[in-house]
Amino acid sequence: MFEKLRIREHMEVTTSTGQHVGTVDHVKDDQIQLTRTDSSDGAHHYVALENVEKIDDNRVYLKQGTPIPMGVGAN
Repeated sequence: MFEKLRIREHMEVTTSTGQHVGTVDHVKDDQIQLTRTDSSDGAHHYVALENVEKIDDNRVYLKQGTPIPMGVGAN
């Protein structure tokens, strides 16, 4: 298990295979808010903390099968 305090602004968020999903804007409650700059629709998107597999260096890896919000990097 990871500590959500280890997730910091500007960390890259990727799929389990390393495909870019977005960049952390900040952690809000039990979700990671992604920056709008990674969004094709200019909106903030969120990923639930329960979907985080691991944190390594400056990257957050999501669990395999995590649904990626429409309009962000991996689509």
